[in-house]
Amino acid sequence: MTQNIFGQIDPPSRMLMGPGPVNVHPRVLRAMAADMLGQFDPEMTGYMNQTMALYRQVFMTENRWTLLIDGTARAGIEAALVSLLEPGARLLIVRAGRFGLLLSEIAQRIGAEIFTIDIPWGEVATLKQIEEGIIAHRPHVLACIHGDTSTTMAQPLDGVGELCRRHDVLSYVDATATLGGMPVATDRWGVDIVTGGLQKCMGGPPGSSPITISDRAADYIMSRRHVEAGIRSATTTDGTRARIASNYFDLAMIMDYWSEKRLNHHTEATSMLYAAREAARIMVEEGLEARFARHAAASRAMGAGLRAMGLSLFGSDAHRMTNVTGVLIPDGVDGERVRARMREDFEIEIGSAFGPLQGRIWRIGAMGYNAAKHKVLLTLGALEAVLRQEGHALVSGRAVDAALAEYGE
Repeated sequence: MTQNIFGQIDPPSRMLMGPGPVNVHPRVLRAMAADMLGQFDPEMTGYMNQTMALYRQVFMTENRWTLLIDGTARAGIEAALVSLLEPGARLLIVRAGRFGLLLSEIAQRIGAEIFTIDIPWGEVATLKQIEEGIIAHRPHVLACIHGDTSTTMAQPLDGVGELCRRHDVLSYVDATATLGGMPVATDRWGVDIVTGGLQKCMGGPPGSSPITISDRAADYIMSRRHVEAGIRSATTTDGTRARIASNYFDLAMIMDYWSEKRLNHHTEATSMLYAAREAARIMVEEGLEARFARHAAASRAMGAGLRAMGLSLFGSDAHRMTNVTGVLIPDGVDGERVRARMREDFEIEIGSAFGPLQGRIWRIGAMGYNAAKHKVLLTLGALEAVLRQEGHALVSGRAVDAALAEYGE
């Protein structure tokens, strides 16, 4: 047998200015290098409690049940949906991009009865459309995406929670792309479950999904509680409803693990907990309003620079996410060749697109650790240089000048 001996991992020092993942904050990387602890060590459970307290601030909520799901952001999405939806339960999804379609994919596997509010990519749903959908379909759960990176649009959510409660509907929001960069105002929105990820505005690595759960949703989830045989005790009581179809993503057991019960559901991903804790610490230290303002400033500067190159932005400014910008690829320009030259000549990555936008737009991010003035300027300068080399006519220097002007310099 051939013995394959590979060299030590030594990735290029690339600036990730696409829709995510982004470069990880150095403090988060250092935190991940800390030593392991036993999962029931008082130091470890103390870190778990601290992480819960930190993410209440990140999610802008008082929810007791604010914790981590081990796995990438999709793990949090799946945990929320599989724990809220029994087979045959009615689900209404606002679909306006790739990740709204993902909710349908997951719900189909659960066996939910799915209804949709389908919105053209680049647009958002109105509160009236959502209410009409709820009245027409009488769902058990409403699900939507806060910021869909496939379209770069952010769905307004003020009033959605109150609307759902008025109609006795549980609500779920995927805030993977916006958590840490735009206000994820869980309590103000009044929504029941919100999930996120670390790899975008939180400035961490993929692998942990923060989640917050209202008491109302927690009560429903606990009505489906079923503790696995190997960890049951004589006093264990199960819920009265159908048990949650996934063991790993069973929020009832995960909540017991993060509670004072410390149910031995799984071995916590210790290094990822360290990463999530440090990412939240950095955000709280910076201050939420300052954090949101930093992302908004980077977005405005990126947009100004792109427009100064004569490029057109995709979608409406009124609903644009503040961490990723869609820009139309000019006629006659090979979008993938531009991306390759950005990466090979400048070590900068920008994103392509999906579905009906594939080949039509680039997605350029400025989020988390990368929502910084010098990184915005470097990206704009590199894109301008590559476009000139590809024969696209533009005036040199205008993009960076426009971005600097937007920053007030």
